[in-house]
Amino acid sequence: MKALIMAAGYAVRLYPLTKDRPKPLLPVCNRPIVDYIVDKVGKIREIEEMLVVTNGKFANHFTDWSNSSTFKSKIRIISDGSLSNDDKLGAVGDIDFIIKNAKVEDDLLVVAGDNLFDFELDEFVAFAISMQPSPSIGLYDVGSMEAVKKYGMVDIDNHRKIIKFEEKPSQPVNTLIAVCVYYFPRQTLGLISEYLDEGNNPDAPGYYINWLYQKRDTYGFIFRGSWYDIGGIASYHQACKDYEKRK
Repeated sequence: MKALIMAAGYAVRLYPLTKDRPKPLLPVCNRPIVDYIVDKVGKIREIEEMLVVTNGKFANHFTDWSNSSTFKSKIRIISDGSLSNDDKLGAVGDIDFIIKNAKVEDDLLVVAGDNLFDFELDEFVAFAISMQPSPSIGLYDVGSMEAVKKYGMVDIDNHRKIIKFEEKPSQPVNTLIAVCVYYFPRQTLGLISEYLDEGNNPDAPGYYINWLYQKRDTYGFIFRGSWYDIGGIASYHQACKDYEKRK
């Protein structure tokens, strides 16, 4: 199994903080966000390699970071070649890029590099392995119908199979959302190219999940704990404040 950490975005909504530094390397309690993710991924015994996809602008930043990481022997930094927000490949485009260019033929755990959470990933991976060859995605209860409207809403049946997905719903039916933690079995990796070849949105991964669950049975695992979507300066400052309190 390989892990893919998504870190190729330009985070323009966080300017000026991310003008010269990528979002996953922003500090939270004196550690970059990506360190918290790598700590979680590093506990999963099945993971043989961590691939970090970044862009041409920030590739050197991640190389410097990885050289000082506890898990540096398992980390490989790969640039998608883009240099600005205007020529980026998009999140789904980057997953496809890595599968092809890194010749990924293993099951793939995908985690967004700006996900900040305190729950563990090993239970999710165990669940996802039990559901193979179907894909699995991470879910989180935001507890507010209003909050759901900013994300991808998910509904599941009693067997945890996804039966509905709606990006930024105007009338949500529950408070479950998809977080960018995905498990794609090796048998399903080719579906990403199929999705892109049809001319679908290469950026927001929620659109791919919406397409995917209608092609293949897809299952959802509900995470418990705290989760932060570092989408803007306010949410970043809130995460920093909360982590400082815990410390």
